[in-house]
Amino acid sequence: MNFQHTEDRRMLADTLNRFVSEQYAFETRDRLARSADGFSREMWGRFAELGIVGALFGEADGGFGGEGFDIAVVFESLGRGLVVEPFLGALMVGRAVALAGSDAQKALIAQLIEGSAVAALAHDEPGSHYELAQVATRAVRRADGGWTLTGAKAVVQQGEAASVFLVSARTSGAVDAEDGISLFLVPREAAGLSLRGYRNIDGGRAAEVVLNEVCVGGDALLGQPGAGFATLEQSIGCGVLALCAEALGAMDVAKDFTLEYLRTRKQFGVLIGSFQALQHRMADLLLEIEQARSAVINAAAALGSERVARERALSAAKTSIGRIGARVAEECIQLHGGIGMTWELPLAHYAKRLVLIDHQLGDEDHHLERYIALGRG
Repeated sequence: MNFQHTEDRRMLADTLNRFVSEQYAFETRDRLARSADGFSREMWGRFAELGIVGALFGEADGGFGGEGFDIAVVFESLGRGLVVEPFLGALMVGRAVALAGSDAQKALIAQLIEGSAVAALAHDEPGSHYELAQVATRAVRRADGGWTLTGAKAVVQQGEAASVFLVSARTSGAVDAEDGISLFLVPREAAGLSLRGYRNIDGGRAAEVVLNEVCVGGDALLGQPGAGFATLEQSIGCGVLALCAEALGAMDVAKDFTLEYLRTRKQFGVLIGSFQALQHRMADLLLEIEQARSAVINAAAALGSERVARERALSAAKTSIGRIGARVAEECIQLHGGIGMTWELPLAHYAKRLVLIDHQLGDEDHHLERYIALGRG
């Protein structure tokens, strides 16, 4: 298998890396992450103008990429800059619409690609513990053909800024059954939908979403009723790959910061990078990061494979990223000493992001159990 990126992907990575380094300095990122919106709509539009969102979708959907390696290239670069704009929501919601949406619904993808819309996935619920099929939110069909949604969704990334939500709701079956899950596109202004927003510990914002008898039309249903699990699994799988690639980009930057510190910090008049014990720790860390890179490459290559191979590769990558990301965060802070914990040092923010990525879309323990279960099945 050829793991070299195509010329188009190399150009995409170069363009995005250059833009992030020149226009998205840490001070800019920190200001945006702490702002009332948790990101910049202007910056979101500029990313869209560069074609970054379009790279996440195939030509049939108005993009120019859409494969696993396209997602990996984009999110690795975003991870290097700790970018807080709503790429993850655009990817997961857009891919779900591409898989199961009607022609009218697919107009949303064009809006995401051009940066005029913000979409958020509202799937996780309080107490769901990352289980994809655990959906207690209910959707009841009305006599006029529309639907009434009732339930609550937790930790919806960029929920306050979203113009549309992709909401999972149960139309039949037990609360943990794969069958019976339906997907709905719910506009932000829908009556009965309320939000409670808050800041994330690693930057940006999220929200708790409550659906109190929210009424939507029949055209809000994405795909067939009760058949949303497969679409949900594939779109969230894209999100898992994106998070793994983002973590890889963040690890590379944390590694570079630490190497530079070891080469310049002196103790007892000697560069600490000359201490053999620290050299061994850094060498071990570099090996771990390369293992993480291999896991991301494997997951990107498997994204278009049949279900079990795809999902096992994704869970294997997320398991590795969870473990290695935590170790990179801990070791880099340890090697920096006390300064590694200071808010003013960018490294501390990279460490936070690496730890938090482990808890998005399933943590290390969840994906390890899932990897084993998929192998049995």
